[in-house]
Amino acid sequence: MNTARCIASALSIAFVFLDSSGRTAAPDTGAASASAHSPNVLFIAVDDLNDWIGPLGGNPQAITPNFDRLARSGVFFTNAHCTQAVCTASRNSMLSGLRPSTTGWYDNMQPMQNTYRQVMKDRPWLPEHFKRNGYVTMTAGKIFHAGATDYPEKMADFWTDAHPGIAVAGGTTPRSVFYGPTPKGGSQLRNRWGAALTRGADLCGGPLDPKDIPGGRMADEIVADYAIAKLNEPHDQPFFLAVGFVRPHTPYTAPRKYFDLYDASRIQVPSVPADEFADIPVIGKAIAYGYANIGDHAAVSGMDADYPRLLVHAYLACISFVDAQIGRVMAALENSRHANNTIVVLWSDHGQHLGEKRNWRKQTLWEEATRSVLYFRIPGIPAVGRNHSPVSLLDIYPTLVEASGLPAAAHLEGTSLLPLIRDVDARSGRYAVSTWRYGNHAVRSDDWRYIRYRDGTEELYDHRADPQEHANLAADPRFRAIIEDHRKWLPKTDAPPAGERFWEGDELSARLERFITTGVPAWLN
Repeated sequence: MNTARCIASALSIAFVFLDSSGRTAAPDTGAASASAHSPNVLFIAVDDLNDWIGPLGGNPQAITPNFDRLARSGVFFTNAHCTQAVCTASRNSMLSGLRPSTTGWYDNMQPMQNTYRQVMKDRPWLPEHFKRNGYVTMTAGKIFHAGATDYPEKMADFWTDAHPGIAVAGGTTPRSVFYGPTPKGGSQLRNRWGAALTRGADLCGGPLDPKDIPGGRMADEIVADYAIAKLNEPHDQPFFLAVGFVRPHTPYTAPRKYFDLYDASRIQVPSVPADEFADIPVIGKAIAYGYANIGDHAAVSGMDADYPRLLVHAYLACISFVDAQIGRVMAALENSRHANNTIVVLWSDHGQHLGEKRNWRKQTLWEEATRSVLYFRIPGIPAVGRNHSPVSLLDIYPTLVEASGLPAAAHLEGTSLLPLIRDVDARSGRYAVSTWRYGNHAVRSDDWRYIRYRDGTEELYDHRADPQEHANLAADPRFRAIIEDHRKWLPKTDAPPAGERFWEGDELSARLERFITTGVPAWLN
């Protein structure tokens, strides 16, 4: 099979796009900060994408020709990390410019819609800042967790134009279509009585034929169509075009040709030592447990021996599928009148476990969950390569503001990466901090990962010798100085969870208490 031809063979379709009310979207005049010569921004988000792409080398089996091509014309950050390894909290942190420990936005379930006014006040979100300063802002797909916005009353503040249907909430596309379809016949996961699991059952995968895809096109293909149409249009004002791809989010389904790129018999599954959890604190085990009993490791291990290989194969196919959609969008940019005046930033909201640490989700503080894809290409900066300095997704907002010449947003807690983009060998001098729920943090430096849980227990991993984080060195007195150095980067204060005046415990607290009282499940020992 000619992989390049397979990846590139798609026709773009031009549409007339409407705003969320169904009216033709009118240009936004905005403020006077931007000029006709200001750079455009192509802002590409990818859901649940870990380091299994060619430029990051997380899985040498991954077929990602378009990511590989990007690496020849910009800068990948190889040590970039999210602030929270879950969709809503990660995206709200990056788009607001604020840490979870500042806002109290700790996971997907917190009532952020009820607290964002108090947190943000007059502080602009990223697309809002560009719109206020004279940019036409356009979007399709998953930028916020719910698509164009998690806050419907802010829709007009964020976007000049939004695809009216490609949204999880507030649009015409049901969640099952936006994230789906599931494999033929539904999820392969069943409980011990043979019935289909409900929660957690999206941890499944398989190839799709055209008849299996409602309307014949995956949501990500429609998102790419929107971006291509917008890039083919003339624009009198600079634009901020946000394109949010869902794959490789579960369920791991994609058109069959992306599965056929791989030899199923040669798919390799990450190796996990039998004593993987022997040196992990109980609270770390409680985090790893997650909802394992209803659709994660416990369910996977209860399937046949080839099920982990099926999931890895399907995840790789989904990466190749989204790689193709990104390739279509980039080809449209490079063939457009905007090619030489458009900043490109590509990022994933967090990583994803594929069996490492006996985990098949995100929502941990280990490398596979927090490590994110981050790439920049900026007009006038010819640098090409990889920067290995630890950076945060919080740095995206200030970097785009500086690169676009916009007024600074005073509330931002990240730092512009322009010096590191200009010189790929430069160092940030900073460590990257990730959080999972209240009071639990990971600190990533050049060579180390340090984890401190809210009960005071710790983990420490030396990435020079142990990149898979199998050996917890926190109890070894030889590394006290390393731990003290990393502790300096922990948040000085932790805001209580959104909507709460005080820290009152959560489901992790209850699970930890249960483990201490009745014992840890056998597969976590």
